This record gives sequence, C-alpha cells and structure tokens, in this order.
Amino acid sequence: MNDSTQQSWWKRLSGGLKRTSASLGGAISDLVSKRKLDAETIEDLESELIRADLGPEVAGRIAAAFGRQRHEKGIAPDEVRAVLASEIEKTLAAVAKPLEVTTRPFVVLVAGVNGSGKTTTIGKLAARFRNEGKSVMLVAGDTFRAAAIDQLEIWAERSDATIMAREPGSDAASLAFEALTAAKAQGNEIVLVDTAGRLQNKSELMNELEKIVRVMRKVEPTAPHAVLLVLDATVGQNALSQVEIFRKTAGVTGLVMTKLDGTARGGILVAIAAKFGLPVHFIGVGEGIDDLAPFTARDFARAIVGLES
Repeated sequence: MNDSTQQSWWKRLSGGLKRTSASLGGAISDLVSKRKLDAETIEDLESELIRADLGPEVAGRIAAAFGRQRHEKGIAPDEVRAVLASEIEKTLAAVAKPLEVTTRPFVVLVAGVNGSGKTTTIGKLAARFRNEGKSVMLVAGDTFRAAAIDQLEIWAERSDATIMAREPGSDAASLAFEALTAAKAQGNEIVLVDTAGRLQNKSELMNELEKIVRVMRKVEPTAPHAVLLVLDATVGQNALSQVEIFRKTAGVTGLVMTKLDGTARGGILVAIAAKFGLPVHFIGVGEGIDDLAPFTARDFARAIVGLES
C-alpha cells in the first residue's frame, strides 16, 4: 500500500469502527479517567471490557495492565486508549496474517451463514485478485439460493472473472468438480467457491461440505488450499459459536470479518482471536469494493479505541 492508499484505508477503517470506538473508548475513558485506579475501578473496567465483547481473557489481561500502573489521581483519556490499543494489538498480532497464494490453481472454499456477507466478500476478493492481475474463477456453490447465484454472476461481470453456475437446486459437489476441472484446463490462478450457509441442520451442512471437498480432491488432491469463514460483526457473541461449528465442519483455515461499520460490537474480533487463534486475513467496513482490505493488528487496535493512526 502506498501512503495515499494507506491514508484512504485508515479513514475508512477508523470511520467504519466509529460506533465501536465511541462505545468502547468512551465508556472506558469515562470510567478510568474520573476515578483513581484502585481495585474497585479495575474490577469495573474488566466488566466494561467484557460487555464490549472483548471476551474474559483479553478483559482480564487489560485490567491487569492497568492494575500494574496505579494512578492515585486517575489517568488521561488518551493514556487509557494507548494502554487499551497496546494490549489489543498484542492479541491480534498473532492472527494478522495475509492470505498467501501458494499454488495454481489456488482453491479457496468460502463458508459462512446466510446473511454474513459471504457472496459479496467473494466478489470483493475476486476484484482484489483481478486488480493484482490474477485470473479468477467464481463457483456459485450456494445452489440453494437463486439470489446468491445471481449476485455472484453480477460480481463476476463487475470484476471480469469467469463464473461456473448451474440451475438452483443443482448438486454443489458436481458443480465444484466441473469448475475445478475447467479451471485447471484454462489455467485459472484463483478459484473462489461459494457454499451454502444453512446452520439449521449441521449434519446436512457438514455432509455437503465434506462431499464438495472429496470430489474436488479427485481433480486436485491438495484442494482446498484455504477455507475462509466469513463472519458478520453485527451478530456479536453469536460469531463465537459460528467459528466453533464451521471449524469442526469445514476445517476453517482463516477468517474474514464483515460489517464492522454497522455495529458497536467490533470487539468480538478480539475475543475470537484470543479464543481460537485462527488467522484473520481480511476485514470489511462498508459496501464499497475497496472496503474490504487485509487485516493489520496495529491499525485495527488503534481504530477500535479511537486513536489516530
């Protein structure tokens, strides 16, 4: 990223996380800066951090960090934010990893519940890879939803990617088999496979995902090379159970979090990082094609508490 692109992204990121930073940074600054940092204040602080979706482990660590530097007359709001950002960054640094394309075709299975922004994320990833000069194939594997197929066709056109789609209700696994066979023949570098997001029947979902993987491996034994789980930040704590389910059913290798601009609950990403340690590859802070970008720990940690870049 050059400087102007970096600044442009920072503006979108900090703007997108405004609700979270107003809620998190505001509440904690008010609490800590108006009282001395005694045991009772530290306990209240920990409760506030858990309420902000950061999770008990991170909340405890941040509270301990404040406890180590007691101030009889309180602490300035920006100092509070700096301590918060530093502790959050420590948690996130371990999971902020780029998605590395290691082979050709590089097959990415994209999972997530309906409504998480999965199909839109695939479209934005396609546009990003096309901008890097890579040839991309989209596979409309969420065959149960006609809207998902239509949406993916629009994204394919917009990003100048090829697409493999069938009638709604078609077998997703046989579509994946055909798509991967074609991608190898055509020399596509990236294959992005959409999948159904129904969680009502977990065993059915698991069986379908396993079948897709099984038939793809007949064409490409090492596929999929990445399994991305798309999470909607607005669901807060429910995102934790989604990671739990999809990690078991789909063998998730990395995360994408969307809709951070629509919630005050962006702290959930920190809780997920602490609990699961899965790589976070991308985050989304808006509807625009450029509002999905690689995840960086420092930028996110500072934006989420309302500090400047």
